[in-house]
Amino acid sequence: MLFKRYDVIIAGAGVSGLYAAYNLDSRLKVLMLSKRAMTLCNSALAQGGVAAVIDKADDDFELHINDSLIAGGHENNLENLRILVERGPENIEKLLGLGVDFDKNSDGSIALALEGGHSRNRIAHHKDSTGYEIVTSLIEKVRVLENVDCLENAHLLQLEKHGDYFTAMADVGGALRYYTTKLCVLATGGIGRVYNFTTNSATATGDGIQFAYNLGAKIMKMNYIQFHPTAFADKNNRERFLISEALRGEGAYLYNRDKERFMEKYEPVRKELAPRDVVSRCIIEEGRKTGSDDFYLDISHKDGEFVKARFPMIYRRLREEGYDLTKEPVPVYPCQHYLMGGIAVGGSTGRTCVEGLYAAGECAHTGVHGLNRLASNSLLEALVFSRLAAEDINLRAPRGESGDEVSLPDFPGGGGRSVPAGLREQLRDIMQSSFFVTPEYAEANSGLARVARIKTLLESGEFEISPDFAETKSLATAAWLILSDVVKAAGGPKGEER
Repeated sequence: MLFKRYDVIIAGAGVSGLYAAYNLDSRLKVLMLSKRAMTLCNSALAQGGVAAVIDKADDDFELHINDSLIAGGHENNLENLRILVERGPENIEKLLGLGVDFDKNSDGSIALALEGGHSRNRIAHHKDSTGYEIVTSLIEKVRVLENVDCLENAHLLQLEKHGDYFTAMADVGGALRYYTTKLCVLATGGIGRVYNFTTNSATATGDGIQFAYNLGAKIMKMNYIQFHPTAFADKNNRERFLISEALRGEGAYLYNRDKERFMEKYEPVRKELAPRDVVSRCIIEEGRKTGSDDFYLDISHKDGEFVKARFPMIYRRLREEGYDLTKEPVPVYPCQHYLMGGIAVGGSTGRTCVEGLYAAGECAHTGVHGLNRLASNSLLEALVFSRLAAEDINLRAPRGESGDEVSLPDFPGGGGRSVPAGLREQLRDIMQSSFFVTPEYAEANSGLARVARIKTLLESGEFEISPDFAETKSLATAAWLILSDVVKAAGGPKGEER
């Protein structure tokens, strides 16, 4: 079979994918595959901002590193964390040069916000839609690059390797297309859709992790999952609208069912500004004591005009749900939010253990977050490490090999069956009961066996290769990897080595 050849293929068009493409050598021919529209990604949903040491008079690298270590339970990779923090300010400057509109003070300096777990105001933001501002600014710059082909509605179905070449099969607007490259960047985001309730977009099905795992890459710490404490408690929708941590940074209170503040009972010093995992566990504990899952976030004691100007998107979304953020408490509850584990990479290069394969962003595991990600370090990680991966590719990529077609082995054909109805629902139910905020080890052990059977079924070759099949297989692989790590952490069966 003939495959169209590129110098680099990037799977994913969030901040990591876009910023990698922008920083690649203009002599390299690049293909970017976006599963849906380029704005439909987790990056675009990021509200809070980018954490970086901008105000050197009040902040420094060691403070940012220490805050990240405390939030991460000191399980962070210190070498990579230092890279993250020290390379942060230069990437903020680069975004400013690209036209990203960070909020400014009256003197023209960047307005820096405070969020949970931070000891200083260091969050550069664009109101409460920073991710969307960065994504749309990068899309504008990348789309005009002559060396980059951006394909939307291009669902990567299979990724294999033959010798030096990766081969990719993609469904592009309903038609199958075939591509090849020696260098591939996975920037496919997280695994949120393996849960019943998540803040993640519909694209977050763990595709890159599944492809990397099947290619032989090392996958690490998949049980390091963050649950955000303040998602809007919408019991009718699986995708939960996030209410940014920045509200608590501006003074919002958390209430229990009786509209009483409770965080000071558990965290007398940090209170509502404790790290996310701590606040989520406190909510669960308070719910057990009160016998209720009803919790609220309240910023109505602050000036209403300030709140509307600072959080216009959140204010608008809550008004659509029937709540006025400036006048009343709004219902919140913890929700799956972020994956700290993933595809193991070298922090300064983005390389995996598979020759030519890179990973960046949420699907990658640099170790910078440890057990729990510090607020607004995610966009920072996406920027810093995707740029470093691009710089590594620029040093080693062969030039002038793109454009022609290469004959390589075809993909194994699938069967004719459609994916059985209900598999995704089964996976979500298993994950929700096995691991929500804290692991339920008995449920995880039985759930792992059930997930393994689903995974084996999907690997049987009986099913038609389609977007539905590819996503379901990715979700089953992600669930299996997560629960395998949960069970191992409890001293249970080791399962397969990986």
